[in-house]
Amino acid sequence: MTENSINNKELGISSSISNDVNDDVPFGDASSESSDSSPNASPSSVDERVARDVGNVNISTEYMELEEGTLAEDRQALLEQFERRKKARQVNVSTDDTEVKRNLRQLGEPICLFGEGPAERRIRLRELLSRIGETIQSNENQKHHVDEEKSKFRRDKNRETTWYHEGSQALKEARFDIACYSLIRAKQRISRLREEAALPESTRTARKQELHKYLSSLVINCSQIGDDRPISYCTFSPDSSMIATASWSGLCKLWSVPGCELLRTFRGHSCYAGAIVFHPHATSDVSDRICALASCAHDGSVKLWKMDSETPIAEVEGHAPHRVSRIKFHPSGRFLGTCCYDHSWRLFDLVKCEEVLHQEGHCKPVYCMAFQCDGSVVATGGLDAFGRVWDLRTGRCVMFMEGHLKSIYGIDFSPDGYHIATGSEDNTARIWDLRKRSCTYTIPAHMNLVSGVKYQPTNGHYLITSSYDNTARVWSDKTWQPLKSLSGHDGKVMSLDIAPNGKYIVTASYDRTFKLWAPE
Repeated sequence: MTENSINNKELGISSSISNDVNDDVPFGDASSESSDSSPNASPSSVDERVARDVGNVNISTEYMELEEGTLAEDRQALLEQFERRKKARQVNVSTDDTEVKRNLRQLGEPICLFGEGPAERRIRLRELLSRIGETIQSNENQKHHVDEEKSKFRRDKNRETTWYHEGSQALKEARFDIACYSLIRAKQRISRLREEAALPESTRTARKQELHKYLSSLVINCSQIGDDRPISYCTFSPDSSMIATASWSGLCKLWSVPGCELLRTFRGHSCYAGAIVFHPHATSDVSDRICALASCAHDGSVKLWKMDSETPIAEVEGHAPHRVSRIKFHPSGRFLGTCCYDHSWRLFDLVKCEEVLHQEGHCKPVYCMAFQCDGSVVATGGLDAFGRVWDLRTGRCVMFMEGHLKSIYGIDFSPDGYHIATGSEDNTARIWDLRKRSCTYTIPAHMNLVSGVKYQPTNGHYLITSSYDNTARVWSDKTWQPLKSLSGHDGKVMSLDIAPNGKYIVTASYDRTFKLWAPE
């Protein structure tokens, strides 16, 4: 057998094997096989060829793509969850369970789930707030801040804005009479001040030293039990010969000076009597004098009295049921001012027997008032810690006194006409200058609230304050140094007054006594 025949046989065998393999492979043909055997075939083609050579292996060129969108969504949800947890840690939620429930109700969520305690409820609110991306607390704080700004702006606007309304003919006539009266008095006051300023410095210094010596020697001259209940008010008569007191029993009494003997008892009030004051001409021989005294009470009653009668001759109506805390006569004697707990003060014309002015301006009850010696302006102090100075000739508020931290219980004008003293519940007394429209000095006067302040009636060279710390204190003018502490009462000092002639000082106390002070 020749070599060629052997080769042919081998070739025949190989070809037959190839044909058998090709019959078993469902895909591909001879042309593809020849192409796969080329040296430039790709790795995938080589893998297919090897797979076909091994056996019955199905080969597919189709690929399944991964779902990229699903992965992105899961990744985004995970990031949002982390961000939400981060926000939840930064959210401030109140620890007050009531406030937490209120916030849940505002969000439209159930305020309580079954088995949920305050801590779980708080966590749920924090998660809800972090999910919606805002906090109710911040919104409430912002709203509160906006409301505060609005109220502050409204308050400032109210201070700067004055409203006027048409007054009655009686008010117009009263303003005209007050203007005519005050102009004459102002001229006299200015002349007196000029005369005092023209005095040599040595003369003024000598007088001041003598006055300080007089004040430092003050002692109790007389002490008298005034009533069975605390004495709320005391005042001297215009000629310094009598003292009038008002007490919580409703009785008002008249006492002699300096013996402190009971002269008369005025019966008419059925509850606490707040104050009693003398008419400016009560002790003078004036034929047209309307009354001698006026008193007020807790039930809003204001009564007028004659010196020789124990029953009231008239009653000023219009305050009930609001309390009337203080009353004052205008220097002319024609008008009576009242402080009412309806946040207003009023001016009554006693000649025409009618109310000519009902003035509002305080946001809380008006407690005290004082007329300037000229009669042109009046100062009022209220429980709102503010004081106001009103021009009676025009009706304008010419000065707003802001500085006390608590209610004002005492106010008084200096005889110079432009200095004002106020006493407050914040234990201080403040000195105000009407010309500068500002506070010039603050006196840390007492250890308890200051119940009253009073300038020396003649020259205003010293100031006396009374307090609930059971003392009254004397302060020098200008320097406001303490000159004397009047100690002797067992209870809080409710009121004080200085005699018009400057010889005596009277204090009334919660211990039911009033004391007369004079130099040794």
